[in-house]
Amino acid sequence: MPDNRISATLSQADQQAVLAAIKVIREKLPFLIDLTPEERSALPTMGDKRRGFVAQALAIAEQNEGILPRSFDVAEMDKDVALLASLRPILTALAQLCELVEDTYMAAGSEAYRSALLVYQFARAAGKGAALDSTLDALGQSFARKSRSAPADKKKP
Repeated sequence: MPDNRISATLSQADQQAVLAAIKVIREKLPFLIDLTPEERSALPTMGDKRRGFVAQALAIAEQNEGILPRSFDVAEMDKDVALLASLRPILTALAQLCELVEDTYMAAGSEAYRSALLVYQFARAAGKGAALDSTLDALGQSFARKSRSAPADKKKP
């Protein structure tokens, strides 16, 4: 048997409790938005290096509202900066949790697939007459390669 890095179960009740907790998180963050890939690529990004720039610009805006056009909303900028500060620890915690769930999912899938390969290998070794022919044929379809023949309408010069 291959390495077994994950050996766990998740009860239906625990799964439902986790999903309910996620629902509560979403309810507590009703302002979350969903950007399209085009919208994401069009937005200027603010990484860690630009956080100080934004803080300094906010301070200038708050202390010098007279230099800004009347349409510029300093209070809205302040709200955005405060929201960033509030979301940062949540984003970090969720990113870490998401990475753990993805890694566990990947490891469990890998272990299940490696075990399935061993079962297939042992079943093939058991050979014909073990009432496995149709089952082995069905399993073997996972490994069938599709032919890469040229389309019929293309003729070679």
